[in-house]
Amino acid sequence: MAQGQQDHYATLGISRGATAEEIKRAYRRRARELHPDANPDDPTAEARFKEVARAYAVLSDPVRRRNYDAYGVDDGSGPQASPFDGGLGDVFSMLFGQGFGGGPGRPAGPPAGADLEARVDLAFEDAVFGTEAPVTVRTAVSCDDCAGTGAAAGTSASVCGDCGGSGQVRRVRQSMLGQMVTTGACGRCGGVGQVIDHPCGSCRGDGRQVMERTYTVDIPAGIDDGQTLRLPGRGAVGPRGGRPGDLYVHVAVRPHEHLVRDGYDLHTDLHVAVTQALLGATLPVVTLEGTEDVDVAPGTTSGTVLVLSQRGVPHVEGRGRGSLRVRVVIDIPDRLPDDQEVLVRQLADLRGEEVAEPRAGLLSRLRSALR
Repeated sequence: MAQGQQDHYATLGISRGATAEEIKRAYRRRARELHPDANPDDPTAEARFKEVARAYAVLSDPVRRRNYDAYGVDDGSGPQASPFDGGLGDVFSMLFGQGFGGGPGRPAGPPAGADLEARVDLAFEDAVFGTEAPVTVRTAVSCDDCAGTGAAAGTSASVCGDCGGSGQVRRVRQSMLGQMVTTGACGRCGGVGQVIDHPCGSCRGDGRQVMERTYTVDIPAGIDDGQTLRLPGRGAVGPRGGRPGDLYVHVAVRPHEHLVRDGYDLHTDLHVAVTQALLGATLPVVTLEGTEDVDVAPGTTSGTVLVLSQRGVPHVEGRGRGSLRVRVVIDIPDRLPDDQEVLVRQLADLRGEEVAEPRAGLLSRLRSALR
């Protein structure tokens, strides 16, 4: 450790082999002990508290901790690089929850609506080339009778008298650390900052109603099974005019009868007879655009891959397509008819290749053929 460098392990009171959970527990304990609110008569409390925050910032980060252990320095990350630059209230917000010590809570106003999820099932070709698909969700929409305000016709919401329109109230309580001030949502207005004395009869003051909505979703070319599309603002609207959430559409793609997708490439098997593999042939292959003839060269072996460029999946929001990779599978018959077996044995004899003895009934025919 460099001379004058803070010993972060000593600051937190832990050993150099402490686990991540032990580091967190030690930090929480020391932060409570040294917080300036708990030590109003100690002028050094704030500086010591910042040292604890700095030690935790280094030791809780695996990379920074590794560098610190190896070289004794923390890459220059001092208090100014601490994750708690927002102030000491931010630290205790992390430890004890939002609103500790009078820190900022949720802004006043109607809360946002919930995010929604839906699923769309697509044919393989539609996912590859893109399409439009309808998605129906049950969601909260703005009440037409009150235009989403929640107030009856001819009336409006009024400022909450308990919080003065801020949506928050401060409470003082005694704890083991002394007097604590907490900030929370106003119980009367629910954090909105306004109250409705004459609620709308249709939505009972909520400003929204639940119904089914159908949206047309643009499916981009090249989307894959399991991916998710985000539609901003298509989720449920918030109560009393709160902004809507988002709609997340999960994509499920039905498999293709012949093609298998791998990223932007497609794979398929081409079954080839032994004679076609030996002598060569032109055979049809299924592609996304229909069948296409491919040339199998003489002497092609099983497992050979023929690549058809620009026959794969279009790149999402980009140019070009992947390839269609055709794997040659040579089909070996389980058993040949007698006349074909005679010919194959003649070929083996011409090539000087040893093969298994023929069946008893075939032996006489084979002798005649080989004379």
